Amino acid sequence: MLSADELERYARHIVLREVGGPGQAALRRARVLVVGAGGLGAPVLMYLAAAGVGTLHIVDDDEVSLSNLQRQVIHATPDIGARKVDSAAARIHALNPHVEVVPHATRLTAANALGLIGDCDLVLDGSDNFATRYLVSDACFIAKKPLITAALGPFDGSLTTIRAHEKNAAGEFNPTYRCLFPEAPPPGTVPACEEAGVMGALAGTLGSMMALEAIREIVGFGEGLVGRLLMIDARAMRFETLRYARDPANPLNGDMATVTDLGGHVRS
Repeated sequence: MLSADELERYARHIVLREVGGPGQAALRRARVLVVGAGGLGAPVLMYLAAAGVGTLHIVDDDEVSLSNLQRQVIHATPDIGARKVDSAAARIHALNPHVEVVPHATRLTAANALGLIGDCDLVLDGSDNFATRYLVSDACFIAKKPLITAALGPFDGSLTTIRAHEKNAAGEFNPTYRCLFPEAPPPGTVPACEEAGVMGALAGTLGSMMALEAIREIVGFGEGLVGRLLMIDARAMRFETLRYARDPANPLNGDMATVTDLGGHVRS
Protein backbone atom coordinates (compact mmCIF):
# COMPACT_ATOMS: atom_id res chain seq x y z
CA MET A 1 0.00 0.00 0.00
CA LEU A 2 1.18 3.52 -0.79
CA SER A 3 1.43 5.85 2.20
CA ALA A 4 -0.40 9.19 2.37
CA ASP A 5 2.89 10.94 1.62
CA GLU A 6 3.46 8.75 -1.45
CA LEU A 7 -0.10 9.27 -2.69
CA GLU A 8 0.47 13.01 -2.65
CA ARG A 9 4.00 12.80 -4.05
CA TYR A 10 2.93 10.66 -7.03
CA ALA A 11 -0.53 12.21 -7.52
CA ARG A 12 0.24 13.37 -11.08
CA HIS A 13 1.15 9.79 -12.01
CA ILE A 14 -1.76 8.19 -10.26
CA VAL A 15 -4.35 10.28 -12.09
CA LEU A 16 -2.97 9.02 -15.40
CA ARG A 17 -5.18 6.20 -16.69
CA GLU A 18 -2.08 4.41 -18.02
CA VAL A 19 -0.42 4.41 -14.59
CA GLY A 20 -2.90 4.71 -11.74
CA GLY A 21 -2.38 3.12 -8.35
CA PRO A 22 -1.36 -0.31 -9.71
CA GLY A 23 1.27 1.25 -11.99
CA GLN A 24 2.69 3.34 -9.18
CA ALA A 25 2.82 0.26 -6.96
CA ALA A 26 4.73 -1.55 -9.73
CA LEU A 27 7.26 1.28 -9.79
CA ARG A 28 7.64 1.01 -6.05
CA ARG A 29 8.36 -2.75 -6.32
CA ALA A 30 10.83 -2.35 -9.17
CA ARG A 31 14.54 -2.96 -8.79
CA VAL A 32 16.55 -1.18 -11.48
CA LEU A 33 20.27 -1.33 -12.18
CA VAL A 34 21.83 1.77 -13.79
CA VAL A 35 25.28 1.32 -15.29
CA GLY A 36 27.06 4.64 -15.05
CA ALA A 37 26.24 7.77 -13.03
CA GLY A 38 27.52 10.12 -15.72
CA GLY A 39 25.94 12.09 -18.55
CA LEU A 40 23.14 9.60 -19.22
CA GLY A 41 22.95 8.01 -15.79
CA ALA A 42 22.49 11.35 -14.03
CA PRO A 43 19.09 12.25 -15.55
CA VAL A 44 18.06 8.60 -15.57
CA LEU A 45 18.60 8.34 -11.82
CA MET A 46 16.93 11.64 -11.04
CA TYR A 47 13.76 10.86 -12.98
CA LEU A 48 13.50 7.25 -11.82
CA ALA A 49 13.91 8.40 -8.23
CA ALA A 50 11.32 11.14 -8.71
CA ALA A 51 8.97 8.58 -10.27
CA GLY A 52 9.19 6.36 -7.20
CA VAL A 53 11.20 3.38 -8.43
CA GLY A 54 11.67 1.42 -5.22
CA THR A 55 15.29 0.32 -5.50
CA LEU A 56 18.06 1.82 -7.63
CA HIS A 57 21.36 -0.01 -7.98
CA ILE A 58 24.15 2.24 -9.31
CA VAL A 59 27.38 0.88 -10.79
CA ASP A 60 30.21 3.38 -11.31
CA ASP A 61 33.85 3.36 -10.19
CA ASP A 62 34.59 7.00 -11.05
CA GLU A 63 34.86 10.19 -8.98
CA VAL A 64 33.22 13.54 -9.68
CA SER A 65 35.40 16.01 -11.55
CA LEU A 66 34.79 19.64 -12.50
CA SER A 67 34.43 18.82 -16.20
CA ASN A 68 31.56 16.42 -15.38
CA LEU A 69 29.29 19.18 -14.11
CA GLN A 70 28.47 20.55 -17.58
CA ARG A 71 26.12 17.58 -18.11
CA GLN A 72 26.08 15.23 -15.10
CA VAL A 73 23.35 17.11 -13.26
CA ILE A 74 23.02 14.71 -10.33
CA HIS A 75 26.39 15.97 -9.04
CA ALA A 76 27.29 19.47 -7.80
CA THR A 77 30.42 21.54 -7.23
CA PRO A 78 30.85 20.47 -3.56
CA ASP A 79 30.88 16.83 -4.77
CA ILE A 80 34.13 17.19 -6.71
CA GLY A 81 36.45 14.38 -5.64
CA ALA A 82 33.64 12.27 -4.17
CA ARG A 83 32.68 8.88 -5.55
CA LYS A 84 29.91 9.30 -8.09
CA VAL A 85 27.81 6.55 -6.52
CA ASP A 86 27.92 8.36 -3.17
CA SER A 87 27.14 11.76 -4.66
CA ALA A 88 24.25 10.28 -6.65
CA ALA A 89 22.90 8.44 -3.61
CA ALA A 90 22.90 11.65 -1.53
CA ARG A 91 21.04 13.56 -4.23
CA ILE A 92 18.47 10.78 -4.64
CA HIS A 93 17.86 10.59 -0.90
CA ALA A 94 17.32 14.36 -0.81
CA LEU A 95 14.87 14.13 -3.70
CA ASN A 96 12.91 11.07 -2.58
CA PRO A 97 13.56 9.33 0.75
CA HIS A 98 11.25 6.47 -0.26
CA VAL A 99 13.82 5.20 -2.77
CA GLU A 100 16.45 2.69 -1.65
CA VAL A 101 19.83 3.25 -3.26
CA VAL A 102 22.38 0.45 -3.52
CA PRO A 103 25.74 1.90 -4.63
CA HIS A 104 28.37 -0.28 -6.28
CA ALA A 105 31.63 1.66 -6.49
CA THR A 106 33.13 -0.75 -8.98
CA ARG A 107 33.53 -1.27 -12.67
CA LEU A 108 31.16 -3.74 -14.33
CA THR A 109 33.23 -6.77 -15.35
CA ALA A 110 32.69 -10.29 -16.60
CA ALA A 111 33.30 -11.49 -13.05
CA ASN A 112 30.60 -9.38 -11.36
CA ALA A 113 28.09 -8.62 -14.13
CA LEU A 114 25.73 -11.56 -13.60
CA GLY A 115 25.68 -11.06 -9.83
CA LEU A 116 24.82 -7.38 -10.16
CA ILE A 117 22.26 -7.86 -12.91
CA GLY A 118 20.65 -10.88 -11.28
CA ASP A 119 19.42 -8.78 -8.34
CA CYS A 120 17.40 -6.46 -10.58
CA ASP A 121 14.30 -6.51 -12.79
CA LEU A 122 15.55 -4.07 -15.43
CA VAL A 123 18.96 -2.77 -16.53
CA LEU A 124 19.76 0.64 -18.02
CA ASP A 125 23.14 1.03 -19.66
CA GLY A 126 24.51 4.56 -19.84
CA SER A 127 28.15 3.55 -20.25
CA ASP A 128 30.47 5.38 -22.62
CA ASN A 129 32.36 2.52 -24.31
CA PHE A 130 31.56 -0.40 -26.58
CA ALA A 131 33.25 -3.03 -24.41
CA THR A 132 30.85 -2.35 -21.54
CA ARG A 133 27.82 -2.16 -23.86
CA TYR A 134 28.53 -5.60 -25.31
CA LEU A 135 29.22 -7.01 -21.85
CA VAL A 136 25.98 -5.63 -20.40
CA SER A 137 23.98 -6.86 -23.39
CA ASP A 138 25.40 -10.38 -23.24
CA ALA A 139 24.96 -10.54 -19.47
CA CYS A 140 21.33 -9.41 -19.69
CA PHE A 141 20.62 -12.10 -22.27
CA ILE A 142 22.18 -14.81 -20.10
CA ALA A 143 20.40 -13.51 -16.98
CA LYS A 144 17.11 -13.10 -18.91
CA LYS A 145 16.73 -9.43 -17.98
CA PRO A 146 15.40 -6.61 -20.18
CA LEU A 147 17.91 -3.94 -21.14
CA ILE A 148 17.53 -0.30 -22.13
CA THR A 149 20.72 0.91 -23.77
CA ALA A 150 21.70 4.31 -25.14
CA ALA A 151 24.73 5.92 -26.73
CA LEU A 152 25.65 9.59 -26.83
CA GLY A 153 27.72 11.49 -29.39
CA PRO A 154 28.65 15.18 -29.60
CA PHE A 155 25.32 16.19 -31.17
CA ASP A 156 23.62 12.83 -31.67
CA GLY A 157 22.29 9.93 -29.64
CA SER A 158 20.44 6.65 -29.92
CA LEU A 159 18.23 4.53 -27.70
CA THR A 160 16.72 1.04 -27.87
CA THR A 161 15.32 -1.71 -25.66
CA ILE A 162 16.63 -5.27 -25.80
CA ARG A 163 14.55 -8.30 -24.83
CA ALA A 164 16.57 -10.86 -26.75
CA HIS A 165 15.74 -13.64 -24.26
CA GLU A 166 12.05 -13.37 -25.20
CA LYS A 167 10.12 -14.20 -28.36
CA ASN A 168 7.80 -11.98 -30.34
CA ALA A 169 4.21 -12.66 -31.39
CA ALA A 170 5.46 -14.75 -34.33
CA GLY A 171 7.37 -17.06 -31.99
CA GLU A 172 10.78 -15.73 -33.03
CA PHE A 173 13.43 -14.41 -30.67
CA ASN A 174 13.71 -10.64 -30.42
CA PRO A 175 16.88 -9.03 -31.80
CA THR A 176 19.99 -8.60 -29.71
CA TYR A 177 22.40 -5.67 -29.40
CA ARG A 178 24.71 -7.72 -31.62
CA CYS A 179 22.01 -7.79 -34.31
CA LEU A 180 22.14 -4.01 -34.36
CA PHE A 181 25.91 -3.71 -34.00
CA PRO A 182 27.55 -7.03 -34.96
CA GLU A 183 31.04 -5.74 -34.16
CA ALA A 184 32.50 -2.83 -32.26
CA PRO A 185 34.32 -0.18 -34.31
CA PRO A 186 38.11 -0.59 -34.42
CA PRO A 187 39.92 1.03 -31.47
CA GLY A 188 40.59 4.70 -32.02
CA THR A 189 37.93 5.24 -34.71
CA VAL A 190 35.33 6.66 -32.29
CA PRO A 191 36.81 9.54 -30.26
CA ALA A 192 36.12 9.66 -26.54
CA CYS A 193 33.99 12.36 -24.98
CA GLU A 194 37.14 14.14 -23.76
CA GLU A 195 38.31 14.49 -27.37
CA ALA A 196 35.08 15.03 -29.31
CA GLY A 197 33.03 16.93 -26.72
CA VAL A 198 29.33 16.52 -25.98
CA MET A 199 26.36 18.87 -25.74
CA GLY A 200 25.31 18.76 -22.10
CA ALA A 201 21.59 19.32 -22.68
CA LEU A 202 21.55 16.44 -25.18
CA ALA A 203 22.71 14.09 -22.41
CA GLY A 204 19.77 15.33 -20.35
CA THR A 205 17.34 14.76 -23.22
CA LEU A 206 18.51 11.24 -24.00
CA GLY A 207 18.84 10.25 -20.34
CA SER A 208 15.30 11.48 -19.66
CA MET A 209 14.05 9.39 -22.58
CA MET A 210 15.81 6.35 -21.11
CA ALA A 211 13.98 6.97 -17.84
CA LEU A 212 10.67 7.34 -19.69
CA GLU A 213 11.24 4.05 -21.50
CA ALA A 214 12.11 2.38 -18.18
CA ILE A 215 8.91 3.65 -16.56
CA ARG A 216 6.93 2.46 -19.58
CA GLU A 217 8.57 -0.99 -19.33
CA ILE A 218 7.81 -1.28 -15.61
CA VAL A 219 4.22 -0.03 -15.76
CA GLY A 220 3.43 -1.66 -19.09
CA PHE A 221 1.78 0.98 -21.23
CA GLY A 222 2.29 1.98 -24.87
CA GLU A 223 4.69 0.59 -27.47
CA GLY A 224 8.28 0.00 -26.46
CA LEU A 225 11.53 0.19 -28.37
CA VAL A 226 12.16 -3.54 -28.82
CA GLY A 227 13.36 -3.91 -32.41
CA ARG A 228 13.40 -0.13 -32.88
CA LEU A 229 16.36 2.24 -32.62
CA LEU A 230 15.44 5.82 -31.76
CA MET A 231 17.98 8.30 -33.13
CA ILE A 232 18.38 11.97 -32.22
CA ASP A 233 20.10 14.61 -34.37
CA ALA A 234 20.43 17.66 -32.12
CA ARG A 235 21.81 19.88 -34.87
CA ALA A 236 18.63 19.52 -36.92
CA MET A 237 16.32 18.81 -33.96
CA ARG A 238 15.27 15.62 -35.72
CA PHE A 239 14.06 12.35 -34.22
CA GLU A 240 13.95 9.22 -36.37
CA THR A 241 13.19 5.57 -35.69
CA LEU A 242 14.88 2.67 -37.45
CA ARG A 243 13.44 -0.83 -37.24
CA TYR A 244 15.88 -3.72 -36.96
CA ALA A 245 15.38 -7.48 -36.81
CA ARG A 246 17.08 -10.53 -35.38
CA ASP A 247 20.16 -11.61 -37.26
CA PRO A 248 20.13 -15.43 -37.59
CA ALA A 249 23.94 -15.31 -37.50
CA ASN A 250 24.18 -13.46 -34.19
CA PRO A 251 26.07 -15.45 -31.53
CA LEU A 252 23.50 -15.04 -28.73
CA ASN A 253 20.12 -16.29 -29.96
CA GLY A 254 21.03 -16.96 -33.58
CA ASP A 255 20.57 -20.22 -35.40
CA MET A 256 24.07 -21.34 -34.42
CA ALA A 257 24.45 -19.54 -31.07
CA THR A 258 27.94 -19.72 -29.60
CA VAL A 259 27.83 -17.37 -26.59
CA THR A 260 26.71 -19.23 -23.47
CA ASP A 261 28.73 -17.36 -20.84
CA LEU A 262 30.81 -14.21 -20.41
CA GLY A 263 34.12 -15.91 -21.11
CA GLY A 264 34.68 -13.70 -24.14
CA HIS A 265 34.71 -10.65 -21.87
CA VAL A 266 37.40 -11.83 -19.45
CA ARG A 267 39.42 -8.68 -20.15
CA SER A 268 36.49 -6.35 -19.49
